[in-house]
Amino acid sequence: MAGKPANVTVFLIDDQKLVRASLRRLIEAEIAEARVVGDEADARQAIKRIAELKPDIVILDIAMPGLSGIDSIRPIKEASPLTKVVMASQHEGQQFVRKALDVGADGYLSKNADPLELRSAIKAVLCGGSFVSAQLTGAAGGDGAPASGKLDALTPREREVFQLLALGKPNKEIAKVLNLSLGTVKKHRENLQRKLKCHSSAELARLAIREGLLGI
Repeated sequence: MAGKPANVTVFLIDDQKLVRASLRRLIEAEIAEARVVGDEADARQAIKRIAELKPDIVILDIAMPGLSGIDSIRPIKEASPLTKVVMASQHEGQQFVRKALDVGADGYLSKNADPLELRSAIKAVLCGGSFVSAQLTGAAGGDGAPASGKLDALTPREREVFQLLALGKPNKEIAKVLNLSLGTVKKHRENLQRKLKCHSSAELARLAIREGLLGI
């Protein structure tokens, strides 16, 4: 990677320990100039560490409990403006690629991609470009439109509350996690039920899975 420091620092965020370990081994074995400086399963904890470490690259999954990869992109960029974000997800629908890039991702890798694409993605985004896995760039888009556009109407805070409700978290726990009053959480819950037409945690979970915010 001409013109870049010998050590490219990478931070991994994925709720699956095996995936993080595999990515770490792949990066450190195949990309001599890169080193992994940290990893987290929880996006909120990761953002705190990213603010301190200021890594060159964050590799980020989409479907994670608590705070999805999509909703983590902006906070990551705010915590470390020079950090490049590359999504690495099993979700290959064009709606996921488009949404990630729209909110600030610098690249999007399919977890089914050839491992060599990881090096290409890192090189591209560090040079100021973008990167999308080869099998995604020409996708027909048969599943290009989301199953519903309901989530687009939510505020960032409502999306956070939505994901926690979809995980079955009670109002008190959500209030603690998000540092909100119980009354505020209840109000968000009422707004979500109205906007999403979901009246149970099971319905919220099904919608979250369909939209790629939670894994199955």
